[in-house]
Parts: sequence; C-alpha cells; structure tokens
Amino acid sequence: MAQKVMFTETVLRDANQSLIATRLPYEQFEAVLADLDDCGYYSLEVWGGATFDSCLRYLDEDPWERLRNIKKICKKTKLQMLLRGQNLLGYKHYPDDVVRTFVQRSVENGIDVIRIFDALNDLRNLEVSVNETIKRGAVAQVAISYTTSPVHSVDSYIKQCKEIENMGATALCIKDMAGVLSPAEAYELVKGIKGNSKLQLHVHTHMTTGLGFMTYLKSVEAGADVIDTAISCFSGGTSQPSTETMLYALDQLGYTHDLDMAKLKKVNDFFKPVRDKVLVDGTLNPLMMATDADALNYKIPGGMLSNLVSQLKSANKLDQLNAVLEETPRVRKEMGYPPLVTPLSQMVGVQAATNVLVGERYKNISKEIVAYIKGEYGHPPGEIDPELIKRVLGDDKPYTGRYAETLAPGMEQGKKDAGPLARNVDDVLSYIVFPQIAEKFFESRQKKEENKVTYTIEKVG
Repeated sequence: MAQKVMFTETVLRDANQSLIATRLPYEQFEAVLADLDDCGYYSLEVWGGATFDSCLRYLDEDPWERLRNIKKICKKTKLQMLLRGQNLLGYKHYPDDVVRTFVQRSVENGIDVIRIFDALNDLRNLEVSVNETIKRGAVAQVAISYTTSPVHSVDSYIKQCKEIENMGATALCIKDMAGVLSPAEAYELVKGIKGNSKLQLHVHTHMTTGLGFMTYLKSVEAGADVIDTAISCFSGGTSQPSTETMLYALDQLGYTHDLDMAKLKKVNDFFKPVRDKVLVDGTLNPLMMATDADALNYKIPGGMLSNLVSQLKSANKLDQLNAVLEETPRVRKEMGYPPLVTPLSQMVGVQAATNVLVGERYKNISKEIVAYIKGEYGHPPGEIDPELIKRVLGDDKPYTGRYAETLAPGMEQGKKDAGPLARNVDDVLSYIVFPQIAEKFFESRQKKEENKVTYTIEKVG
C-alpha cells in the first residue's frame, strides 16, 4: 500500500510572516478561505507566531476576532496555531493560569491543532500548555526547535522526542526555522524518531538555504506523515517550499494524498495579485525571496531575517546587514547555542545588531538578554560565556528551576490592569501579553465605534 503524505498550508501564517513580516490583513484573504478549506489539507496554519502581535500593532485588528472569522468559513480543515509554550505569543514567561486560559480560549475560538515549542527545547516550559491543550480536546503537537551546534545531535533530538511522547503529546514536529536541516540529517532524524515513537510526525522547514525540497523528499522517504508547505506564489526564499511543486513530485513518485491540484491553482491565482501588490509597495523585499546559503552558517530563520532587514532599513543602516549576520553566530555561541527561534532569535539578532551599530560589543545589553542569562527563559543547551555571566550577574548565580513557578497568578491582576476598555477575557489576555499595544488598540477600537455612531446619527438626521 502506497504511503500517504499530508500537507499543512502556511500562507496565512508562517509564509507571510517570513516574507512580509506578517502584514497580511484579514480583508485581503477572506475571499479565498472557502477555497483553501476545500483543497484537502491536513491543516491550515492561520494563527499564533507573530500574527497576534502584528494584528494589534500594525493591522488594527483584533486577533481573536480574526480567528473566529476564519473559523466561521473554514469548517472542513483543522485550524492550526503556533504557541511558544510558557512564552505564549509574547517574549517572556507568563504565569500558569494565564497560559491555561490562553490555551482554553484559543481552542474555544476555533483552533484545532496547537504546535507548541520552547525556544530552548526546555521541556519544563511545555508541560502546562501541553496538558491544557489535551484537556481542551485539541491536538497537542510538540515541536523540537532544530538547530546544529557542538551541543546538538540527531541522537539528542531522538531522545527528546521520546520524553515528549511520555509527557502526553499527541503529535511531534521537527521545526527547522532557518532551513538548515539537510536531506541526510532529515532522513536520519525522521527514521530515528519514527523507529522510537508511534506519534504522527510533522516536518517544518524553510527554503532560505535552498535545501527545503530535498529535505522534505528525504523526510517523506523516511516516514514523515505531514509536511508544511506554502502556496507557490508565497513560497521560496525565507518561506516554505511550494505546495504544488511538492505535490507534483510526490504524486509522480507514487505517494498518495488528499490535495486537489485544480483547487490549489485557484488559491494560487488569488494570491498572485496580493504578492504583486506587496512587491510594488515595498512590504515584500526581493531579498526575502532569494536563496542564501550563508544561512547555513548564521542559522537565521526567515521571520528573523525579514525583521532584521526591516529594522536596519528603518534606521538607514541596511549597509550593516552583513556585519550583523557575521556577529550573530558569535553572540549565539556566547549565549550557549540557543536555537534561533522566537523569542531567542529576536534577542540574539537585536543584540548582534546593537553590538555592530554601537561599535562596542555588549556595551548595551537588552533586558531580555539579561533575563535569559539570569535563567528566566530556562536551561540553555550549552554553556553561556562566563565573562558574559559575570558582566550581567556579578557574583550571583543563574536561576536553575522552572521559572514560571516563581510567578504569581496573572489573570485577576490582568483584569484590573486592563481596565474598562477590555470587554472580555480575550481582551484581558491580549493586554497581559502586549499591554501597551493592546491598550492602544482598545482605544482605537472605541474611537472607531464612536465615530461610526456619530456618522450614522448624522446620516439619519
């Protein structure tokens, strides 16, 4: 019997996050949702990652309402999100009651699959969100953040996947943020995991280095169940491999699937003018669509690269990009080789950029890096540079326990702090994760509604 391969479509989350820094408003894709739902995907990745932050900060959208609107239309296909474990969708650890409520509301608003990861692969930071996801009846798909370094190996990942299964996860994922998982490594890793676990295995990569198609092919040969792809006009570069191309190749090789190529073409035709518009207005920098084999060295994921380019461009310092990319692996090594995935990718990237732009290494150290060195993000994979520890902590020692256990419950305090503009528990959660941005959004929402009422009265009068 032929092996079946399933697909997760990323155009509504990771593809547009990686290419256009998540600047895709709901109104630009609403009309294609029914077609996406009809294609035969295992799941549609539609939420989480940077979408939450971007909705509030740049798109003037309520992320919860966005999710509910997608769910109203997509009735057949599972909706998937990306969650950073104890970090949720923010950049620090949140109390357990906040994590549980966030997971609960994500499922109640329409999420079926939660891909949960920790930037340091510290499994202690996944326990609460995995437990709550299962409790709420969604798929708890736990991802290992794949990277290469002197302290990471295929054997260490296989061992970790067994621990994840024992934790109660319902599916596994190899999450290769920077596109550095080679075809040979993918085959060995997938084979090893499938030989030691009965759980469904997903593989996620990016085309940043050009390896993606080969990596997926070898992953499928080794027994991977689901691969993440992007509709072709939003694929390639820092995004995922193309859905249609992978389907065409696997179809010819005799693998079975549920996708309909004619329906995929309809979806792709819809997104072509969207892609053309962001190319013209500069939201999509052509650099993001290119292959960059240097990423095999600096290990920078697509979303991080597009944000770095955006930050340097706005500071009129794009000419410093190569220097920042060269500084990044040095900072990463000194921080104990963390995988470059949110929030660690931003933290390492910002520190590398600061080191270059200030002209003196570690003259300015971000508060997030200070918190990381204090042990507030979890246990680093390798040793942090002793000089860096000394600079930040003096003679103090880093915290080695599960940091969330030191945090007081946050929901009740969040309700008080959010104030009257927060109308429900979803608003409170938005405020807890992004207080200043959420407050601005609530004020903007209120003004818009007041203006609408005034306009209606004037019109009637």
